[in-house]
Amino acid sequence: MNHNSLPNKRRRRRKETPTNSSNGGAENNDDFGSENQGAVKTKELKQILTSLLFLEEQEKSEQEEFAKEEEENKHLFEANHKKTTKVMWDYYSNVQQHHSDLEQLDGVRKRKGRGNSAAVTATATATASACALASAAEEEVVSSNKSSEKGAPHRRLWVKNRSKAWWDLCNSPDFPEEEFKKAFRMGKDTFELICNELSSVVAKENTMLRDAVPVKQRVAVCIWRLATGEPLRLVSKRFGLGISTCHKLVLEVCTAIRTVLMPKYLQWPDEKKMRDIKDEYEDMSGITNVVGSMYTTHIPIIAPKISVAAYFNKRHTERNQKTSYSITVQGVVDPRGVFTDVCIGWPGSMPDDQVLEKSALFQRANTGLLNNVWIVGSSGYPLMDWILVPYTQQQLTWTQHAFNEKIGEVQRVAKEAFVRLKRRWSCLQKRTEVKLQDLPVVLGACCVLHNICQMRNEEMDPELNFELIDDEMVPEIQLRSTNARLARDAIAHNLLHHNHAGTSLL
Repeated sequence: MNHNSLPNKRRRRRKETPTNSSNGGAENNDDFGSENQGAVKTKELKQILTSLLFLEEQEKSEQEEFAKEEEENKHLFEANHKKTTKVMWDYYSNVQQHHSDLEQLDGVRKRKGRGNSAAVTATATATASACALASAAEEEVVSSNKSSEKGAPHRRLWVKNRSKAWWDLCNSPDFPEEEFKKAFRMGKDTFELICNELSSVVAKENTMLRDAVPVKQRVAVCIWRLATGEPLRLVSKRFGLGISTCHKLVLEVCTAIRTVLMPKYLQWPDEKKMRDIKDEYEDMSGITNVVGSMYTTHIPIIAPKISVAAYFNKRHTERNQKTSYSITVQGVVDPRGVFTDVCIGWPGSMPDDQVLEKSALFQRANTGLLNNVWIVGSSGYPLMDWILVPYTQQQLTWTQHAFNEKIGEVQRVAKEAFVRLKRRWSCLQKRTEVKLQDLPVVLGACCVLHNICQMRNEEMDPELNFELIDDEMVPEIQLRSTNARLARDAIAHNLLHHNHAGTSLL
């Protein structure tokens, strides 16, 4: 039985062998399938990378083509611009040649004949061809501007014709002096002086397309606008200029006045002038060491877009029953009413003492430059070591009454100076069209022009009437120095006992 069982075991092994081989073949097939799938994915990834590289190269080539086109357009525009410029200069040369030919024709009137008519015909032909070239150049400029996204702006050759008859009449030598003073608040000599002083800053050069506005006309536009306060549309009609041009000229001339003339005609006095001012004020009031009279006025403005409450003038609103906005002008004057210091532009809601604290004059005093001198102010200012103000209590002694009377004479000098300032420059009497940020420049120019007129003894037109009303507010702290109180009492005592006090209360 053992021998027979061995062949059976062998047969079983033989039968199991194919089965095992068949399972191994299945496993080999699975490995082969996974390898095929990996190859497909690798191929697809390569295709994606190839596509991305292709797109990147295509985008790069497009950018290069776009840059090349931009460069070509730029060169084309520059070429058109050069060509246009050349054509315009040729046109200008042809026009000049045309005028010179006409002058030659006028000089040889005796030569009449065929040659003369032929020359005229040739000149006209040249002019016509030049005009045609100019129009063609203009069309090229327009087309080049359309083709270029950021082309240079094209200037208009056409200018509206406006009448300058009124200004030509005022500018003529035969125009009466009195009429000129009424129009510009100054004589012809003073006007010429201002024009000469500003000529280097205000003058403009002529261009090929239009002539510049002369210096005299520029200054006249500004002064007329300040003197009359008329709207810009009326100023435009007077001088034959555009409204925007008049507005620009007013600001330019006012800026030039502040830059060129203010350091010369509006400055704190030196030692020599200071001695003269002290002597004049002492002769006027009997008070020694007075170097100036101070006053603060308000200039009406249109309600600003920002900080409206700060510019609201409560006192003017209550008195006039009309909402009022204003800015302040603080000024110190000498005995002739010439401004020696100004502080311009603080909001109208601020009282006089706060405006004083914001001024350069206050800073100058803090550095010790106003020691042992007095600036006389109204009751709206505090009594300080360098500011002398009247007594404000209800029950005044005879000495205090006498002091207030004499100090009032000095204080009126500043108030009358502001009256003349607003009478001479009517733009300060009513709300102006000038923007709030430009007002300090305009007001500073008015003060400088006022000084020039005062120094040259320009008389005021008696028909110019104006009443100055500025409400005074008593400061919260009226006394800021005990020494100043004692000094004021001593001055009042000396005025009374040295026969300098007035007699209006007797």
